[in-house]
Amino acid sequence: MLQSKLSKAVALTSVFIASLALSSTARAITPEDKVVLEQLKQSSLKSDLSYELIESLTTEVGNRLMGTEGDKRSIEWAVNKMKALGFDKVWTEEVKGTYWQRGHAHAQIVAPFPQKMVVLALGGSVSTPQGGLEAQVAHFETLADLKAAPDNSLNGKIAFVSYRMTKHIDGKGYGPAVGTRVTGASVAAQKGASALIMRSVGTDNNRTAHTGVMRYQEGIAKIPAVALSNPDADLLVNQLKRNKPVTFKLAVETITGHGQSAVSANVIGEITGSELPNEIVAIGAHLDSWDVGTGALDDGLGIGMTMAAAAQIAQLESRPKRTIRVILFAAEEVGLLGAKQYLADRKDDVSDHVLGAEWDFGMGPIYKMTPGVGANALNSIREFAQIIAPLGVSLSPMNNGVAQSDMSLLTKAGMPSVNFAPDGTDYFDYHHTENDTLDKVNPDDLKINTTIYTLFAYYAAQAPVDFRK
Repeated sequence: MLQSKLSKAVALTSVFIASLALSSTARAITPEDKVVLEQLKQSSLKSDLSYELIESLTTEVGNRLMGTEGDKRSIEWAVNKMKALGFDKVWTEEVKGTYWQRGHAHAQIVAPFPQKMVVLALGGSVSTPQGGLEAQVAHFETLADLKAAPDNSLNGKIAFVSYRMTKHIDGKGYGPAVGTRVTGASVAAQKGASALIMRSVGTDNNRTAHTGVMRYQEGIAKIPAVALSNPDADLLVNQLKRNKPVTFKLAVETITGHGQSAVSANVIGEITGSELPNEIVAIGAHLDSWDVGTGALDDGLGIGMTMAAAAQIAQLESRPKRTIRVILFAAEEVGLLGAKQYLADRKDDVSDHVLGAEWDFGMGPIYKMTPGVGANALNSIREFAQIIAPLGVSLSPMNNGVAQSDMSLLTKAGMPSVNFAPDGTDYFDYHHTENDTLDKVNPDDLKINTTIYTLFAYYAAQAPVDFRK
């Protein structure tokens, strides 16, 4: 009998403790907030606003490399759209960078079997000498192989790196492939090469090349650098397998400012908080794109989603407690310049940024959320995870989330962050190519992802949680 009573007491105590824990956690999202979250969920899932914004951006502006007319039009477009969508405050902050624009790029195999090649100059590349250059190809399977070549061993040759990027849902194949794009030209120049050809950093089989930023190392000669489409890289490899010298002709023209700066701007819009207006929930994307395609995926998706999320919340009868700030960063593609300026303008003080998230990868539905918050805030994050779980989002067991791209700098500066991982299996089929166009946007996936960002922004702005603790 005594044992039975003790067992009942223990059971009741356990229930009581569990109830306390539940009630403590439940205070982060009140029943009233759950009603609003459900309302936002239903309205967002039915809304076409994010798609309409991307359609408008790609149709009326198109590609928008820093310093181009498209970049200027995109700033004006973003300001006007934010105002029309009911943002309380909209402003711009100037960003400066190096001027570079693409001219032409022509390539062909001259011998032993003449073939036309499809290439794109890498962003920042210098031009070839007038009339182009013609040289024998020296083949390397990886950047590491190129680095291992003796200095000056490639004098009078063109270096070719044929490493092919692999496809993964989380895009993890990008890192091993992109190193050649960023540093390969200086490595090749150190070995004596007159130019660098690399297989495009992409996972497609289209005869379309991928561009992207590259960097020259101080003190090393600047040589032209181009990306070769995947089918043409295969073709070049096949010719090299014949064990005959392969001669390649390359003509590249690029335009630099000769000391002139390119000028752009971050575009920022806010939905002002009702009780804690100085506490900021930051969501964002980058406004610029490469000068090929129309930037629908990179980063039109993020632009449409974050602007639509804030606009949905602006339509509520009552604003959430904290301010929701949408940041459309300038010049991400050429080195996170907008994000660096954003921090510089705030003297690296981001203590008023309570939580942030950015979209700059993927095109499929979000499948995972990884927080990067204080230990005490995890219970609240877990509760929010239950809200978005029906939308197909799992909660990562890790608490090391870093905001994507531009906002990764804010994370490093101390802003708690959440990383939403979407399906990126096919993203690098189109990334930085002429094929980054509106038809690649899946409206159904877009609605779900926009809804998740809408719910996140409202939750973060409303929850009585210090996400740093």
